[in-house]
Amino acid sequence: MLQSVRLGIFIILTLAVLAAGIFLIGKQQSFWQSSYIAKAEFANVGGLNEGADVRVGGIRQGSVQHIQLPQDPKGKVTVVMSLDDKTRNIVRADSEAMIKSEGLLGDKYVEISFGSEDSGKLRGGEILKSAPPLDISDVLVKANDILDSAKVAVDHAQDAAGNISEITAKINQGKGTAGALLNDRTMYKEASASVSAMHDDLEALKGNFLLRGFFNKRGYVDDDELKKHELSALPAGQPIKSFTFEPQKIFDKATSAKLKNKKALNEAGEFLEKQKFGLAVVISSAGLKGDTDKMLLLTQAQSTVVRNYLVQNFRLDDTRVKTRGIGKSEELGPGESLEIRVYPPTRPQ
Repeated sequence: MLQSVRLGIFIILTLAVLAAGIFLIGKQQSFWQSSYIAKAEFANVGGLNEGADVRVGGIRQGSVQHIQLPQDPKGKVTVVMSLDDKTRNIVRADSEAMIKSEGLLGDKYVEISFGSEDSGKLRGGEILKSAPPLDISDVLVKANDILDSAKVAVDHAQDAAGNISEITAKINQGKGTAGALLNDRTMYKEASASVSAMHDDLEALKGNFLLRGFFNKRGYVDDDELKKHELSALPAGQPIKSFTFEPQKIFDKATSAKLKNKKALNEAGEFLEKQKFGLAVVISSAGLKGDTDKMLLLTQAQSTVVRNYLVQNFRLDDTRVKTRGIGKSEELGPGESLEIRVYPPTRPQ
């Protein structure tokens, strides 16, 4: 009787140990779940071990089964992974495997990115793309290089500060031009007179046509802006609408690009707001009088000023409003002329 009880206890304990072992194995290796194999190749696995987690979207979905060394020095280390079968919908042929770690010094694991819907599902055994793992030693080397560079920059800053202090001391002592200006009233007065004369010269230059580009606030535009929206040739085909103006009624004088009568342009602006169009080109012509270069620059400036008024005051697609300064030409008729031509869209809108 006693022997039978002992035998029964032994059998019960054996079954309990076996059940616990099966449970633990199933928990760690997904024993109760179907899985498939995926592989990734790395030049260096960075301390990854067999049994490490494989995560998809940051969630553990498998483990590293084997890590295989290459057959020759030119080969790569192959990581064989077991993945839960339910990841087949998100792990695709274009997914990428990367070795990461828990913090800087934590355990290594493999992270697999989501694939794209257009890429095929894995059948099992395919080799995924891989990214090189982050090596903490490389990070430390780069950090040391940055610290060394910072130290050099600090040394240079200290040298510069010393030079500035030396220069300041010389200025305070009246040495050099700056020191003389600060300490010698005669030189200060001469410098002030020179600045005043330069100011007068600049005021005189405002009347010089070729230098009007420097005085944008007074109605002129700079040279870069003159060419920014300019067309080298007019579009092919006939315009759907044209607006013609006399420049002397739009600008304050014939040789100026400063608007005088802005309201005259409003009809064209309102039309462009309501009408679908391909391009609107502001064309300015100077007739046949005057210097060729100066008249070209004048017509470019006039067309640019008109364009700027339209795009700033009406709801337009400014990429479709262009300029064309044609200088000395009778293309728009004899004498000075200003025209806005509206061309139809190049494709249905």
